[in-house]
Amino acid sequence: MFGSFPLPVSALAEEAAAPAGLSAGQTALIFLGVLLSAAVGYFLGSVNTGILYSKLRYKQDIRDYGSGNAGMTNMLRTYGKGAAAVTLAGDVLKAVIAVLIARVIGAYLVPGKEITDLASYTAAFFCVAGHCFPVYHRFQGGKGVAAAAGAMLILSPLTFLFCLTVFLILVLWTKYVSLGSVIAALMYPLILFRVAGPGISVLFALAIALLVVFHHKDNINRLREGKEKKISLGKKKDGTDGK
Repeated sequence: MFGSFPLPVSALAEEAAAPAGLSAGQTALIFLGVLLSAAVGYFLGSVNTGILYSKLRYKQDIRDYGSGNAGMTNMLRTYGKGAAAVTLAGDVLKAVIAVLIARVIGAYLVPGKEITDLASYTAAFFCVAGHCFPVYHRFQGGKGVAAAAGAMLILSPLTFLFCLTVFLILVLWTKYVSLGSVIAALMYPLILFRVAGPGISVLFALAIALLVVFHHKDNINRLREGKEKKISLGKKKDGTDGK
């Protein structure tokens, strides 16, 4: 399923084995922690707020309307600001929860900042992957922006503020949410490198950024062709529009 993306598997394994003086048992616990963190991240990430809310509230599937995407922007265009706010909050929250659980897993199994960070960034990546490829929804989800933002908020608040600023400036200036999302995603590993320095976290940030950008490939093409829709905060559309 993820064969098309540059998963940091080898880097993950090297980081897990890197700390000196670890016994075979501790190394096994590190790998167990990484696997548990990946599972927590993916299965929480697969809980897509937009899909669930559109089905429960409107008896519809957001993927059948507008752009066909199960993210905040399509929810805004299809159902309005309230539905978009619920979607954003839910998708951010699931990433926050996934990273916090992974931190507990890492700290409990093998205490130490390096292992805790490894578990946390593993959960973050797989939460974004789960949002994009949700196992509960036929692997058709959103584009990972809100989930990435939620993980970033916990993992590096300063990086989050910088990326959020970039996103808001671009969206307010151009009215293109997709442009703000892509540029902010690309800035993520660069800003994190400046904030935290080199390390496994930057590799995971790069993988997350590439995953988000990949899911915006159609938006990028429309931007190049001048066909991308601008965001509007006006009156909401009826749920049957844009099908």
